[in-house]
Amino acid sequence: MAHKPRSEMIAETRAKLVAAARDAFGTDGYANASMDDFTAGAGLTRGALYHHFGSKEGLLEAVIMQIDAEMTERLNSISARCPDLWQGFVEECVAYIEMALEPEIQRIMLLDGPSILGDPFNWPNQPSCISSLKNSLEKLVASGQADVADPEATARLVSGASLHASLWIANADDPEATSKRAVAAFKRLLEGLRTHRPASG
Repeated sequence: MAHKPRSEMIAETRAKLVAAARDAFGTDGYANASMDDFTAGAGLTRGALYHHFGSKEGLLEAVIMQIDAEMTERLNSISARCPDLWQGFVEECVAYIEMALEPEIQRIMLLDGPSILGDPFNWPNQPSCISSLKNSLEKLVASGQADVADPEATARLVSGASLHASLWIANADDPEATSKRAVAAFKRLLEGLRTHRPASG
């Protein structure tokens, strides 16, 4: 039987560690997740974790990047289903905020992530997030659906507002009620960017 290429074996090991850690972090929380337990559950050792990720913190970052990529894919799908660019932009932003109600995202991305890795605005995924929002705003301006003088600055403000709303929801005593308040207020904020044409007739 032929041996697998080393690159494939490394990828498989990393994937096993990320999957095991993701389950442990989501279920027990970062502080209570035992490295020995989830590495053994993946059929690996703590040494493998340190070799591939450097630390438990490095593994948490890898888990967060995986979840973030999945969130981005979901959000892109939501906006793509909308009939026009403006609705797609709004629905994508609102969906991001509402994801703060999902237990795994709430625990890993919004509670443990900032506590362990620091300010989310310094995470590796932020440049691509800002770039995506900037691109969406530029398309809205080009199509005459938004009045935005500085797409990058506006993208950063929208990103900050949506992230803060998500953190507010995750840390609230009543996340469901807080989510409804945040979404309603956020939609009103976005309306300020929209081009309002006078009614005809």
